[in-house]
Parts: sequence; structure tokens; C-alpha cells
Amino acid sequence: MTQPISVIAKSLVRERERANLSLAEVARRAGIAKSTLSQLEAGNGNPSLETLWALCVALNIPFAKLLEPQGSTTQVIRKGEGTKVVSERSDYQAILLATCPPGARRDVYLLMTQPGEERLSMPHTPGAVEHIIVTQGRALVGTTHNPYELNAGDYICYPADEEHLFKALEANTLAILVAEQN
Repeated sequence: MTQPISVIAKSLVRERERANLSLAEVARRAGIAKSTLSQLEAGNGNPSLETLWALCVALNIPFAKLLEPQGSTTQVIRKGEGTKVVSERSDYQAILLATCPPGARRDVYLLMTQPGEERLSMPHTPGAVEHIIVTQGRALVGTTHNPYELNAGDYICYPADEEHLFKALEANTLAILVAEQN
């Protein structure tokens, strides 16, 4: 089981980086010593409720954001799987693949690829994720340490703040890429 200070430490670092604030600036805004914040981000100490509230105010985040693990995970949905909604009036089905978190920005791309060298991408900003739907062909997609082979109609969501790859396994492989940043 993850210890609360471990979750709080990761959350503090993540939220400070998202806000693009220095350790000194967050400490100043929260009215605490920089060394105290440094210790908390390292997973040391036992912060009081008041200290945590002050940090939430300084970072402009809800209190729950410090206590809930926010780790990105990889999700694969195979063609035909997922939460399905069917129309009563027409031959129309919708499968929910992903919801957009509040405040996120999404860019949509059409990928047109051929077999050969894999496309390696360096980590993007903290919290970034990518969604890919292969529409034609086959591809190897995901984080470099855990890629998945996808067929036409398959969907994957993976943390794009880790090194990741896309490699076409068939000629004329097409995919939709949705890049999401908080």
C-alpha cells in the first residue's frame, strides 16, 4: 500500500511543475520554509493539515489533488470492446474510449505511416497522455518499456510524459493520434 506522504510528495512535485513554479516561490506563497517543502517533496516529514492547505492555496489546487495518486497508466481497448451506447432509431453505436479531464488541451492528428524505423518520442510535459486509434494496418505503440501491437480498430492510451514509440507493422498503416496536455 502506498504511504500518504509518498502520494503527497509525488503530488506536490507534479503540481508545482504543472504550475511552472520554483520550490522557493511555492514555499513563499504557502508561508513555509523552502527546506520544509523540499523535505515534503522528497517524501520526508509529517505535514500538518494547515501546511497542506497552505500548499494547495499556493498551487491553486483542490485539497483532494494532494491525496489522490494521479499516475498515468496505459489502457488498451480492442475493436468492439468498451462501454457501448446503441441508438434505437438507426444503425449507430458509440464506444466511449476516453473522457477529457477538466482543463486539458487536446490536439488531433492523422498518422500515415510505413514499416521501417520506429518513431521514438521523448517525454512530453508532466501529465501528458496520448490516445491512438489504428484505423488501417497494424502498429506497435506505447511506452518504450511496454509497447502493444495494435490492429485496425484498436485503441491505446499511454503516458506521453515517458519515452514512447510508434512503429508501423504493415504498409499504409493509418492512425488517429490525440495528444492531451493538462
